Amino acid sequence: MNGYYLLANIGSDLVAAAQKTGEAFGFNRALFLSQVISFCVVAFLLHRFAYKPILKVLEDRKKRIADSLANAERIHAELAKAETARKEILDKAYADANLMLVETRAATTKVQEHESQKAVEAAHQILSKAREQSDSDRERMRADLMREMGRLVVQTTIKVTGKVLTAEDQKRLIDEVNREFASTK
Repeated sequence: MNGYYLLANIGSDLVAAAQKTGEAFGFNRALFLSQVISFCVVAFLLHRFAYKPILKVLEDRKKRIADSLANAERIHAELAKAETARKEILDKAYADANLMLVETRAATTKVQEHESQKAVEAAHQILSKAREQSDSDRERMRADLMREMGRLVVQTTIKVTGKVLTAEDQKRLIDEVNREFASTK
């Protein structure tokens, strides 16, 4: 209880000090009351027409900043996704390019082999035709040689024997020479 008495005593001392100060400065209750009312009116008007709009502007600005930060985060996430997609596309493009390169090399090798085979076949055909032509020419030359040899034998025989051979004798001599020549092949 002593605590309450002490506080009451301090309170009365404060009231007395306030009264002394008010009397020293010329405190007027009516004037004080009008000033308190004026202050309350000005405070109400400031609160209503200045403080609330300022708070609203500050709140709007705070909201815009928060939206901007959220938008920046969203843009950052989209940028990361775009970068990932770009890397995937590039990796796929590199893989496709490598696959095309391998396929192109395989196709080139196949074409080279095919062209080489065609060239070899053409060379074989040329050689075959050349052999056939050579054989044909040899046979033709051989036939010409046999005819010429037969003719020369007949002429030589005519000169050596000094008699004129009949067509039948000439044919018989040519056939004999051809048989002998054919057997020596």
